[in-house]
Amino acid sequence: MKRFYVIIAVVAVGGIAVVGFALRGGSSAASEPVDLGDIANEDLVALAQGMVYGNPDAPATIMEFGNYQCPACQTFALQIKPQVDLAYIETGQAKFVYYDFPNPGFPHSFLAARAARCAGDQDRYFEYHDAVYSTQQSWSRPDSPFGHFNDLAEQVGLDTEAFETCLDSDRHADVVTANLTLAQMLGAPGTPAIFVHREGEGGAQRLGGFQFIDIQQAMEAGQAN
Repeated sequence: MKRFYVIIAVVAVGGIAVVGFALRGGSSAASEPVDLGDIANEDLVALAQGMVYGNPDAPATIMEFGNYQCPACQTFALQIKPQVDLAYIETGQAKFVYYDFPNPGFPHSFLAARAARCAGDQDRYFEYHDAVYSTQQSWSRPDSPFGHFNDLAEQVGLDTEAFETCLDSDRHADVVTANLTLAQMLGAPGTPAIFVHREGEGGAQRLGGFQFIDIQQAMEAGQAN
């Protein structure tokens, strides 16, 4: 699919073994990665799905592999991404694509990623994305963040019954797991991991940092070529 041409360009040739995950148990809600089985790399890439903000036909792509429970990702979402939006997304120079990377050590991050995608089912993904990051300290500590995520759905104006049905299921668990595995295949060292790609160039460039200056330099270098 067209939206994955950037990713395909940076995945090593020859194939990489896909990490296996334990199947969830207990609650009907998927709160951890699910077992994708013996999935081929090309099928994994097809299953993975980023959420696009901005003009999908923009000539450049700024990608984040992010973790909703990661404090640095919160900083990026609330302080740096607004600068990126103003400079590049709203001007049509680039689109922003968010991929889930609920890496180990953050027990509620997988459920948070699913919650945002449940909001995306109602075309409110990035509004919910911002609300989850804005309230990160409130839901990161409790044993169960279900109530908080349901409250956020009401605050952003979602159909709460449809949202709760989605969250209390395994919907989107396969996509979030595929995104996580894709990040590992690409060698993302942690979160947030930022990649920049300009149309007509080869593979995406993984940035060494996630500050606005890092993205600005990558964008300006591409414009100079």
